[in-house]
Amino acid sequence: MATKKTAPIFRKKIAVFPGSFDPITTGHADVVKRALPLFDEVIIAIGSNSQKQALFPLEQRIKWIELVFKNEKKIKVESYEGLTVNFCEKKKANYLLRGIRSSADFEYEKTIAHLNHDMLPQLETILILARPELSSISSTIVREIIRGKGKVGQFVPKEIAKDFK
Repeated sequence: MATKKTAPIFRKKIAVFPGSFDPITTGHADVVKRALPLFDEVIIAIGSNSQKQALFPLEQRIKWIELVFKNEKKIKVESYEGLTVNFCEKKKANYLLRGIRSSADFEYEKTIAHLNHDMLPQLETILILARPELSSISSTIVREIIRGKGKVGQFVPKEIAKDFK
């Protein structure tokens, strides 16, 4: 007796890449570009972090990210408040994308991934290692260079570097 085969149900592969992106760096952009082939959609999610005071307004950060990825149809830019895991659930994202620059980043992200999984079991955290030449770049350091009136052109995507001259 033959059994009737049903077509598999494929769910859209949506990843959320959360962060403050204050400002977006070349490291952030590299992680997103390397992740694009893995997903149908990547939501760059600018979170409101109660422990951080942003240097740049949310609207400016959104504008910069949209400019950097203006030709990439698989990318959406959104902002959110609250827990990242709740945002992922709301967006029906099964993947959380994170960049790792060091072993300290790994330990932190591992802990958060386990907690997120406890709250939302279908959420899988994907860690992408920073390229060695980008591993020292962080938004925190870039902000300090900006505050000190230094040049940050090599640390931010070329599409927005002109805004820091």
